[in-house]
Amino acid sequence: MSGKKRYLIPRPLLPGEKGSKEKIIKLLAPPPWRGWREVKKGRELKRILRINFIKASMNDFQSESYTVIVADGIFPQHQIPLDYLKNAKRIICCDGSTQNLILAGMQPDAIVGDLDSLSDDLATRFADRIFLDESQYTNDLTKAVSWCNEKGYKDIVIVAGTGKREDHTIGNISLLAEYTKNMNVLMVTDTGILRPLLKSSKISSFQGQQVSIFSIDPETKVTSLGLKYPLNRTKINNWWFATLNESLGDSFSLEFNQGRVIVYLKFS
Repeated sequence: MSGKKRYLIPRPLLPGEKGSKEKIIKLLAPPPWRGWREVKKGRELKRILRINFIKASMNDFQSESYTVIVADGIFPQHQIPLDYLKNAKRIICCDGSTQNLILAGMQPDAIVGDLDSLSDDLATRFADRIFLDESQYTNDLTKAVSWCNEKGYKDIVIVAGTGKREDHTIGNISLLAEYTKNMNVLMVTDTGILRPLLKSSKISSFQGQQVSIFSIDPETKVTSLGLKYPLNRTKINNWWFATLNESLGDSFSLEFNQGRVIVYLKFS
């Protein structure tokens, strides 16, 4: 044992393990690569859990025919929203997001909005797929969602809905509760998924996933099952009140009789 160096190498917790967020692996060198194999195993497990969660989150969708709407927020950088884009049946752009989509190597199937943010060059290039909506009573995201609804596209994933002006971000997230009255809709950001609910639901998750719950209607009483910090007929009367919770397993349930709830699910 003498003369041999000890290596302390962290790896993520495996299911069923207790303690802090990481285990410390004590290894003797050589060979140090044994520890990195454990790290890779932990990372691979987290990747599989994340993939299973993403697949489960699409259970209500026709997985081969969903439509992605690209809003005019920060264009996605994370692989998960980018994968939604790459695998979409069709991509609809709010007019201001068209340039960012092209720079990412993709093209829109339709461009919807009042066109105040679309360059003349792009307007000419995509003249065959532009749909003008000059209403001043809705934003461009709502115009794109309404256009999809009229076309019968009922499974919608919204990306780039956040990240610029905070008032736009808050408005876009709250609008999910309106959109879901007519279609299946998710908003996917660079950190997680926002899912609106109009009725009690069982939600796919994974152990340790960070969860936040928001209620559009402050009088709605919410009860949870499968969360670290339970809700028991709780009125969520402020935005912060039910944030930073944690899933205890591969799903959790929210029960409420009426109202509109939005759930945020962090990727990892």
